[in-house]
Amino acid sequence: MKSGYKLSAGRDAITGIIVILAILMFVGTGSTVVTDAIAVLSGKAGGSDNMLVSAFLLNIALILFGWRRYKDLSKEVEERAIAEELAHSLAATDPLTGFLNRRTIGEKTADMISNAQRKQKSIAFLMLDLDNFKNVNDMHGHSAGDIVLKQVAERISKLVPPNSLLARLGGDEFACAFIFDPEQPEMVDRIADDLIDSIASPIVENGTQLVVTTSIGMSRYDFESEGVDVLMRRADIAMYSSKKQGRNRHCWFDANMEQELQTRSLLETGMRAGIPKGEFVPYYEQQVDLATGKLTGFEMLARWESPSQGLISPEVFIPIAEETGMIGDLSISIMRQAFDDAKNWDSSLTISVNISPIQLLDPWLAQKIVKLLVETGFPPNRLEIEITESSLFENLSLAQSIVGSLKNQGIKIALDDFGTGYSSLAHLRALPFDRIKIDRSFVTSILQNPESKAIVKAITGLGESLDMPITAEGIEDKDTETELRNLGCAKGQGWHYGRPLSVVQTRKTLLERNLLPSADTEEDVPSTADEIPAQKTA
Repeated sequence: MKSGYKLSAGRDAITGIIVILAILMFVGTGSTVVTDAIAVLSGKAGGSDNMLVSAFLLNIALILFGWRRYKDLSKEVEERAIAEELAHSLAATDPLTGFLNRRTIGEKTADMISNAQRKQKSIAFLMLDLDNFKNVNDMHGHSAGDIVLKQVAERISKLVPPNSLLARLGGDEFACAFIFDPEQPEMVDRIADDLIDSIASPIVENGTQLVVTTSIGMSRYDFESEGVDVLMRRADIAMYSSKKQGRNRHCWFDANMEQELQTRSLLETGMRAGIPKGEFVPYYEQQVDLATGKLTGFEMLARWESPSQGLISPEVFIPIAEETGMIGDLSISIMRQAFDDAKNWDSSLTISVNISPIQLLDPWLAQKIVKLLVETGFPPNRLEIEITESSLFENLSLAQSIVGSLKNQGIKIALDDFGTGYSSLAHLRALPFDRIKIDRSFVTSILQNPESKAIVKAITGLGESLDMPITAEGIEDKDTETELRNLGCAKGQGWHYGRPLSVVQTRKTLLERNLLPSADTEEDVPSTADEIPAQKTA
């Protein structure tokens, strides 16, 4: 590129010199030879100096050549200017929406900050992320996704104040910045509300309604703020907080969000290191036959025995594991320990394992579980996999394939948290479940809420008609246990039978009930384990 440019520049210089010399020759000789030249051209030349005439004509040719080259150069310069302008535009803007890009919005916002400071004003920076944009692409194609992005850009443009900065940061993420009166921050809230309502309105394309919503994070720049990078990062943090609170809403950044983010980052780092080290261990919640009171098995729960923070509940680390993709490795690690722990327990005892909805999207899940059973020697007929109803909405056909593979190995399948989904009966028809587990929200209120009691009664009747035994979760007292037994529930679990136990405590309990060889006796574990509430986990 550079060599071509130098060659062109050299040609331009030579052309210029030739034109100048031609003009000088023309001025110097033109007055003496013009008459002879006319005579030559008319065929009447006599003894004229043909050499001078030829030089004169050559001068004219050179001048015409120079003029042509001048026009070419002018056109080339114009085209180069257009190309440079286009290159600058492509480097600064998003080609789909015409909005600024991520790099340029930062530069322009810095300029806006300087302007706002002179006027004693504040700047609002809004970060917008479309909540369910992936569904549009998956169901209707990327061309439909592009239409949605363009429409969203137009709606944003119409609602923000004049002279606002607008950007598409990539994918389905947008940003805008504008100056506002620091005494009237409610104006920013009104704009955010309008954006949420406008973007949520259906986009009709070829008779199809395309619907997305947006989560908005907002930060403001005042005189004590730390710069444009901090402004954008805080808006981004607030946007994720909006998503966490339920999406399709907006919220302002506050310092607690940043502290929460730092804590989460530390937890994530600790988890990545702790999974391969075996810091995540199984705890066991007893499952009891309600008719006889006999211990029938355990549900495996997860606990994090952190060297720095002690025993951590799954309420804290399971959401992080699911968001970061660690849930698969975490679950497999804990299942391996549980199968090793329980393979020599009494053969009547089962182990129930709750599978995360994220794991149910893994087409190799069944093979991974079967491989664990082979490696640990745990009998498949003593394993029960629990699938939550909500996890079936993502990909029912894949869930059917996974469940079918597990059933072929003799593994039992339970539908967990029954009654909280939207199409329970359809799922019972679609998948070959062996057991139904009633969600604890109905069980804990069965004595006070007639509606909860009616739901539990209906579920037990449904289970009886389908020949599916019912397990009730969340039993906390004797009266609830009695009521559930009278309604026909087969099994129960909850704090009424004790808190989740570590493997050491579980072995001690089994030994007392003659369900474990005496050689497996272990010492008691610290009492802090008894203080950890039961939680669901993968």
